[in-house]
Amino acid sequence: MMVETGEIVRNVRGSWWRRWLVAPVLAQLTGGASPGQIAWTISLGMVLGIFPIMGSTTVLCVLVGWIFHLNQPVLHVFKALVYPLHLALILVFIRLGERLYGVPLISFSIPELVSKFKDAPLQFGRDFGMAAWHGVSAWLLIAPFAMILIKGAVTPMLRRVLKKRMEGGL
Repeated sequence: MMVETGEIVRNVRGSWWRRWLVAPVLAQLTGGASPGQIAWTISLGMVLGIFPIMGSTTVLCVLVGWIFHLNQPVLHVFKALVYPLHLALILVFIRLGERLYGVPLISFSIPELVSKFKDAPLQFGRDFGMAAWHGVSAWLLIAPFAMILIKGAVTPMLRRVLKKRMEGGL
């Protein structure tokens, strides 16, 4: 039962959630992608979406999606879905990375950051470049486990959705 992606999205009525989240996933499932493939795409979108460098997640998702031939819309929908978590976890990853490397905690007071940048931009770049590296290091340790956990949780749900769709229930 192959259905056009556009047909599914056009025929979806109701909430934003259904139109922008459920419909693209359902279109991929009924278009031939396996629940496992879509689960990996969702998992990668969510994990790449919390990468601890502000402004880098879209480019990261485009590159990873292109390299692994993932569905870009699904990847980006789930990246966007975790944006609030992304903001909340940047400092968490940096602090975790600082502890991993055993370095002193860097101050993140906004007035102090602005002052440091004005006084010595190169030193500011070195200090906060290392903070970014600490955050990325912590993310690299956590990301594989998070991807596996998310994929493991999402795959059974997608199998049920596909089964219901094939039975005519969705």
